[in-house]
Amino acid sequence: MNVFGTVKTSINTREAAEHYGIEVNRYGKALCPFHNDRHPSMVVYDDHYHCFACGEHGDVIDLVANLYGLPVLDAANKLAYDFGISQDKPPTKEMQEQLNRKSEAQQLRENEKLCFSALLAYMNLLQEWKVLYAPRTPEDEHHDRFVQACHWLDYVEYLVDLLIMGDSYERTEVINMMLADGKLTKLQRYLEKVKKEEHSIGEQTI
Repeated sequence: MNVFGTVKTSINTREAAEHYGIEVNRYGKALCPFHNDRHPSMVVYDDHYHCFACGEHGDVIDLVANLYGLPVLDAANKLAYDFGISQDKPPTKEMQEQLNRKSEAQQLRENEKLCFSALLAYMNLLQEWKVLYAPRTPEDEHHDRFVQACHWLDYVEYLVDLLIMGDSYERTEVINMMLADGKLTKLQRYLEKVKKEEHSIGEQTI
């Protein structure tokens, strides 16, 4: 039996999907890794998978080939090696680098999670500041954090709403905007700075 037959009879599609990081629920459904899927649209059976949104379909070898951009022979050899049913040599350095590259859809979902986490944290912070630092009388000087909350809160809430309820194009636009010029990294650093400052103030008041 050649490597194709060996792999197909030894490894089912669901266990391969889960091995390579695709979370399959108890109903056999998963977020499709081949497009920016928000609701599980791919069904993973023991002998094949099918996405009802983008139309991707195939067996266990096709899954790995499409997931990593490999020829089907390399995908079959990877499965055989990873599941310990082959004595072949491990992948070369060049092939391993290719295998380590995430699919575009996988990377987009990871970036979306990072953007959503940072924007949600910033939104919650601004909401808190808008109440906590609001002037008590008309004569009170406006605190910098209150001004910042008034200036940015509506916009940040809009971005969070887009990541929750927007379509694929709208979410991608938000992600690209956040990644441009290091905006996401700057926001993450700012949130960390504020967290440390408030922690320091809290220690001083104890």
